[in-house]
Amino acid sequence: MKDPTKHHERQERLYRMYKEFFDKAEQERRWNPLRDVPYDRIGQDTPESLITVAETFCAVESFLPDYVAQGLNVVRPYFGQAWFSANWAYEESKHSLALMEYLMRSGRRTPQQMFELQNKLMEVSWKLPFHTARQMTIYGCFQEMSTFVIYVKQEQRAKAAGDECLAAIFRLNARDEIAHCRFYEDVVRVLLDEDRHGTLVDISHVAKNFEMPGVGIVPNYDDRVAVMREEGKVDRAVFFQKVFFPVLKYLGVTRQELQEAAWAERERIQCVSAAE
Repeated sequence: MKDPTKHHERQERLYRMYKEFFDKAEQERRWNPLRDVPYDRIGQDTPESLITVAETFCAVESFLPDYVAQGLNVVRPYFGQAWFSANWAYEESKHSLALMEYLMRSGRRTPQQMFELQNKLMEVSWKLPFHTARQMTIYGCFQEMSTFVIYVKQEQRAKAAGDECLAAIFRLNARDEIAHCRFYEDVVRVLLDEDRHGTLVDISHVAKNFEMPGVGIVPNYDDRVAVMREEGKVDRAVFFQKVFFPVLKYLGVTRQELQEAAWAERERIQCVSAAE
């Protein structure tokens, strides 16, 4: 049975965090994908690999209805985090809109190609990779930070290719992604305060089983990821260096205590199995 006092304390903390997140977003990050992107400065010689990256991110963002419908209900009991999820969906929709407009306005993809892709994407649906609010919040930390790192790298490539428009889209998207990551991380800090061992176990579990949301649902995803890895120099080592370890540092979690929590959990499961 839930402790009503703890539930109330978390409600207050998450609501306060969401207010701060929302206020900062309104003051510093709000942008219009139709008015604030320099579509008049689209590059003429942008390599196809960069176009593939833009199209891939547009495709992954297209599952927004699934992300919202499934993810929102997981955190529904805590309205501060639930409202953040609704705000997150609004900001992510801008990413997809800007990328789709870029692909069509640049002439690199026709409207017919883009709408055919959208129709094909809707033939499948995204499923929750984890099934508890705590695990999905931890997943959000890693996923948003990973996307931020990729966007930053691709922004640099777009600049080098002379495509100021695509660079601007990647920059605007990256700025949103790191803000989302920070909110998720702050929620995980709350969870660590409430149940450090259980949260550490979940961090270990999510990190071990982490996959980006496009796996298995975006057409030719493996080939697309190969392009991003090759061109952006993003691999497993970069994930640990730029995503996993920075997230742990922000959370105030050491690798040693994470390993110890995982070992203790394995021993607990083995003892339970032996008793049965």
